[in-house]
Order: sequence, then structure tokens, then C-alpha cells
Amino acid sequence: MLAIIAVVVGLVALVIGVGVGFALRRRADGTSLQQAEEQASRVLAEAETRQKELLLEAKEENLKLRNTLDAEVRERRAEAARIEQRLTQKEENLDRKLESIERREQSLRDREESIERIRAEAEDLRQRQLTEFERISNLTTEEARQQLLHAVEGEIREEASRRVREMEKEVETTAGQRARKILATAIQRYTSEVTAESTVSVVQIPSEEMKGRIIGREGRNIRAIEAATGVDLIIDDTPDAVTVSCFDPVRREVARVALSNLVHDGRIHPTRIEEAVNRARRDVEQTMADAAEAAAAEAGVFNLHPEVLKVFGRLRYRTSYGQNVMRHSIETAHIAALIAREIGADVDVARAGGFLHDLGKAVDHEVEGTHARIGAEIARRYRVKEPIAHAIEAHHEEVEPSTVESVIVMMADAISGGRPGARRESLENYIKRLETLEGIAKGFKGVDSAFAIQAGREIRIIVRPEQVDDLEAMRLARDVSKQIEETMEYPGQIKVTVVRETRATEFAR
Repeated sequence: MLAIIAVVVGLVALVIGVGVGFALRRRADGTSLQQAEEQASRVLAEAETRQKELLLEAKEENLKLRNTLDAEVRERRAEAARIEQRLTQKEENLDRKLESIERREQSLRDREESIERIRAEAEDLRQRQLTEFERISNLTTEEARQQLLHAVEGEIREEASRRVREMEKEVETTAGQRARKILATAIQRYTSEVTAESTVSVVQIPSEEMKGRIIGREGRNIRAIEAATGVDLIIDDTPDAVTVSCFDPVRREVARVALSNLVHDGRIHPTRIEEAVNRARRDVEQTMADAAEAAAAEAGVFNLHPEVLKVFGRLRYRTSYGQNVMRHSIETAHIAALIAREIGADVDVARAGGFLHDLGKAVDHEVEGTHARIGAEIARRYRVKEPIAHAIEAHHEEVEPSTVESVIVMMADAISGGRPGARRESLENYIKRLETLEGIAKGFKGVDSAFAIQAGREIRIIVRPEQVDDLEAMRLARDVSKQIEETMEYPGQIKVTVVRETRATEFAR
């Protein structure tokens, strides 16, 4: 620091000397040498004075810096001393904790040794007791355990049987009354139309002359209509009417709409027929889609896959014994939801299962299988919830119902189909069909009794076990099903179940 100050002072003196010399040269012509010397002496005196002042200031600054540095050194030493003291304290604390942990570990080891000694003494005592018990009772440990378990098992079985009998009596007393109340409540809360729809498609024509135009020259128009729609046109002596016949209700509706449009337009020829059929098919598909959406909204079933609704819309033109299947599905959904709400089941699953339970009827004439299994397969294909799909496939007991909601859907289906006026089949025909089923089954050898159940969808045959063995029972089921197929007309399918039961009865006197 002093070297820097000396350099600064030298530079200042140099500048002053240069200035003095420059001043002396400028004034050399007009001033005397003596004055110049006096002037130079003053300048030098001032320079020396300034130099002394700068040296003094430099010393003072140096002293201040030294004092500041000494203070910082002292502070850092004090801080280092404090840190060292804290480290020393922590080390002492760690040493104390380590000693405490070592004492605890030693204590735990002592306890473990004590526990092991006590456990060994207890095991030795238990073995001596078991040996003494075996000597006193003349039984081994395993034999005593078996006797005790047998006694406890007998008591538990007796108590369980007693409680089961009590619960069965309680259920027999209250279940029937409660079930009737729930069903009556559900039926009373839902009111719907009771008239059955007509399944005959008839197209009205303005005059008898129109029949000839529909037939066309050499029958070309009627052949074009039948080829384009896949239906049969029946043109007979019925005045001002043409009957459309087809097993597929959608085709029949397409043909009816197309023929109505052609009759209204008056221009009937093969090219015009093809255009009318295509337009009618689009109109019918749109009508089915709108009907499916409206039915889902009416039933309160939402978020169904569009393809499911597309298939469901075909039920708009499907009937079962005169009952429209789409209306029947809506009724079933409402009744199932009401029953589920009464007994605390899942209302949404019951409602959707009732709404979609006959989904397979839309395509059962195109796909192999029963409508219940077909509907469940379609539902699963488009990711309908599994409880809903199970309710669909179990509503005719082709699959054993495993949920409360599936049983509710089965009940709601029976209520909707069995209400007065729902279906065209008369009571006499219904009873006759059931009697025919039972008569066919009873006509076989070894049959003790037969019962037609599920509205004629299933026949259960009880055989005499001493006359019919297991193999013969399978043959009997096959023979009965074949005879039913050959001699009866019925919708869907009929399940044949043969029951062979052997009972052993004896009396204690």
C-alpha cells in the first residue's frame, strides 16, 4: 500500500515539475530570472507540502485498513472458537447417545435370552402336561384333538340346522306376502296400453285397375318388387288391397312403404321400383333409429352404443303373439326398475337388462341360437356391462341366474308378457299347447310325470329311476325334443329336461 502511495506522490511531483518548466519557458522573455526562481521555489514548497499531506493521508488510511483487518481476524477467530465448541458438544452428545444405544442393545439381548429361557421352560412344562394328560386319559394328543373337534362340529351343525329351520319358517311366512305386495305395487305404478298390434301388412290401393299395374306386363313389376324387397306380394280378390307377406318384419315394412309410394306416384316400372325400394329402405332405417332413441329415452336407459341402438331399432317392427317387442321391452324396463327399487337392488342394471332382454329377437332369424344368448353376445360385443349382459342371457333360465337383477328381469318379462290383452294367444290355445307338451313327454316309457313350465318354453320330465338309467335319460331327452319339433309349432325353442332321482327311505322304530 505504501509503494502505491509513493508512486502516486512521484507522479504528482512530476506533473508539477513539468508545469513549472512549461511556465518558466513561457515567461522567460518577459520576466526576470529572479522572479522565475522565486516562483519555482513557491511551487516546490507547495509540492512538498502536498506530498507530506498525501503521505499523512496514506498512513491514516493504512492504519484504518489495518484496524479493520485486525477486527475481522478477531471476529473470525471467535467464530471458529464457537464452531469448535459446538462441534465438541455434538461429539460429546453423540458419545452419550452411543453409550445409551449400547446399553439398550445389551438390555434387549438380556431380555431375549430371558424370553428364550422362559419359552423353553414353558415348552418343557407343556410337554410334561401333555405326557401326564395322555397317561391319565389313555389318549394321544391327536386322538383328543379329533374327539374335541368332533364334539364341537356336532354342536355347530345342530345349531346351524336349528337356525336354518327357523329362517325357513320365517321366509315361508313372510316371503310370499312380501313378494305379492312388491309385484302388485310395481304393476299398479306402471300403466300401459293393453291392445295388441296387428302383424299383417296391407297396402291400400285406389282401384282394382292398380292391381294390374302392380303386376305389370307378364308379371315383370311384381317380380321386380319381390326381388328387390325379398317379400311375397299376395294379390287376390280382396277389394282395394294388396297383402305383403314375409318372415322378416323389416323387409315387410320396406316393401309396404315402397309399394305405398309407388301407388301414390302412379309410375310403376322396374327402374322406378328400384328407386322406390332404396328410398323406402333409407326411410325405414331412419325410422328404426329414431324409434330406438325415443324408446331408450322413454325407458330411461342412456349411453348405449350406437350399434346396439341400431339393432334394437329393428324391434320396432317385430311382434311376439301380436305384442310389439319394442313396447314390451319398454314395459319390462319400467317394471324391472320399480321392483328393483322396492327391494333395494341396482335399479340401473335392472332397467337396462329389462330394456335389452329381447335384443336378440331382432336378428334371431339370421343368427344361430336362442334370442337370449344372441342378445347377450351382441351386448358383450359392444361393451355393455357384464351384469346387464348376464340378465339378458338368463331371462329364460338358459343360463342359471346369478344376480338379483337377472331374476328381476325374468319376473318383469313374465309380467309384461302375461298381462291381460298383451298377447293374442287365447287361454284355450295356451292350455292346449301346454297339455300337448306334457302329453308328448308322458307317452314315452319310464316317464313318471311331466310339467310344462316357463310359459311352455321348458318341459321337465320326471322318470322312474329303476326303469331309466342315466344313459337312457339322455336318449329320452333327445327323442322327446325330436318329437316336439316334428309335431308342434311354437316360437323360439323349447328346453327338455329329464330328471332322474334316486331316494333311499327308511323308518326308525
